Amino acid sequence: MELKQLEYFLAVCEHGSISAAARALDARQPTLSVSLRNLEESLNATLFHRDARGIRLTPSGERLAAGAREVFTLLERPRDEVVGVEREDVGSFTVAYADAIGAYFLPEFMGRFLERAPNIEISLRSGPKSADVRQLVIDREVDFGVGVNLEPHPDLVMVPLYRDGIEVYVSSAEREPKNFVEACLRIKRGPLILCRRSSSVDDLLARFGADEVLPDRVLDCGDLQLVRSLAGEGLGAALLPRRVARYGNADELRVLFPRLPGMPELIHLIYRADRHRTRAAMRLKDDLLEYGRSLQASDPGDQSIVPP
Repeated sequence: MELKQLEYFLAVCEHGSISAAARALDARQPTLSVSLRNLEESLNATLFHRDARGIRLTPSGERLAAGAREVFTLLERPRDEVVGVEREDVGSFTVAYADAIGAYFLPEFMGRFLERAPNIEISLRSGPKSADVRQLVIDREVDFGVGVNLEPHPDLVMVPLYRDGIEVYVSSAEREPKNFVEACLRIKRGPLILCRRSSSVDDLLARFGADEVLPDRVLDCGDLQLVRSLAGEGLGAALLPRRVARYGNADELRVLFPRLPGMPELIHLIYRADRHRTRAAMRLKDDLLEYGRSLQASDPGDQSIVPP
């Protein structure tokens, strides 16, 4: 039993005669007649009553017709699903992000995107470091990544989103230093609170060490939100990305001293160059780009961080 035989059989059932079915299918009537005869022989069953009034299904024919309709329904379902994936805002994706980004980037983006595209499912995956995010995208474990100061890779598309930077922050309640030397003494007094998940932090520590302002006590918290909270309570000076320091209660922290060195950072959206470009994937990519670039447009001053 072949699918073409079932197609001809159902056409005859629908149109009531072989000649009408042949016209509807734009096929030759003898072709349908031979196909139906072969179908009956293969099943060793009579499928139609043939008389002067036309063709009527036998009980066996009725059972076959019901089963054939189920077969074609099942065959249509994958086609419809594929068409939906390719052409509609439907799909499931995973977005990886560096810890330094997730806290301020994701809440507003996710709220906006889920409202705009309710049929696109997003899973989130944290990479402690941007290099981890990059590797997840390379290994096809995630669809998109958002990371800081990423190294290029031949398999990746890297699109710049916005600028940020690591600076020294203290509680806004602290007295402001009068000059650069006093600010350096404040750092040296310690403790210096940080999260060592960025090469920018290591580079800045190396600079402080070379300038002999690195304090004896360095507190590595492993979590940027904890760094922010401890600095806000006045425990010490903190190394924080500017956008993390400003997120939420923007008045809780302030830059220790404007002329202190910081580490500029560039945030990229990354994805594999060969990724499948479905409508939903392109929608998610475009929305990530739009939101990331809106952060830069809303705060162009982030380009002003003083490099070491």
